[in-house]
Amino acid sequence: MDNNKPDKDKMLYPRSSYRGEFSPENLMFNANLQEFAQKVSYICNLETNGKLSANQAYEQIRVLWKELKTSIKNLNLEQ
Repeated sequence: MDNNKPDKDKMLYPRSSYRGEFSPENLMFNANLQEFAQKVSYICNLETNGKLSANQAYEQIRVLWKELKTSIKNLNLEQ
């Protein structure tokens, strides 16, 4: 069993505390936004290191952006 798993998870998937106006919807969107930012960071690093082409990185980020926009709609946070 890997006793370092919690430490690895904290390093690989950092989460910041939510400090905005509390509502379940805002909290959920914040979690979605943090996940979006983390995934975009990974994609950028893969592209920078030549593991993804610029077009592949763009397409993956575009899909993530659409998912984030959908979460805004689903959480009724559109203004």
